[in-house]
Amino acid sequence: MALSDLLYPDNPKRRQEVIRLHQELLDCMSANFLATNELIGVLNAHLGCSIAHIQMRKTGTIKENCDIIIQAMGDIQQEVRKIDKEMKEKLEPMLYQKLCDIKEPEVGKIAIAHKVFSIILGEATSTAGLLAVKLIGSNVITNTVSKLVTLLAQIGASVLGGIGIAILGLGIDVVLQAILGAVERDQLLASVKSYEDHLAEFKTASEKYSCAINEATSIVKHKTQ
Repeated sequence: MALSDLLYPDNPKRRQEVIRLHQELLDCMSANFLATNELIGVLNAHLGCSIAHIQMRKTGTIKENCDIIIQAMGDIQQEVRKIDKEMKEKLEPMLYQKLCDIKEPEVGKIAIAHKVFSIILGEATSTAGLLAVKLIGSNVITNTVSKLVTLLAQIGASVLGGIGIAILGLGIDVVLQAILGAVERDQLLASVKSYEDHLAEFKTASEKYSCAINEATSIVKHKTQ
């Protein structure tokens, strides 16, 4: 038994808690990678975008992987702004207002968006219009992306940022060394608190982000079947 465990009997329990929270964080990040790629896929397929798919860097740190998602979300936001700008330029002000009005019936907004994309892409199905409405006519995806970008940036800049994501496949001693760098009680407590503080909000934001994207992409998939 380590001397620190004799001095601080709660340390083994706290170590296991750090490892459990680390895995929860990685699970959330993995779900964000999947959801982001799902959205990128439908944007590329139906709206003429050319956004690169992303991949979790198994040998990288938490910050490096946060930065990968943030970059992809920035690319998505840029494409959405571009689509929004084209809609605004090609539609009469009244029609554009209807497209952005959440109270307007979705069927009418899809028809408006379809008309614009037929001009932009040369040809377009109602799927393109539907997706555009989900992205522009609703603030759900925009808001969830913005929230998640903020949280990812906070996590990357925190004490967790420098921790590698692949450490859980290693031995327990290496895991603890990689996470903590030491076994002092205060560091264990600080690590647990840091994970808990970030996870509380990050898990909720990740779930909302995944749900918003799943809703948009599932409707698109159903439309194309």
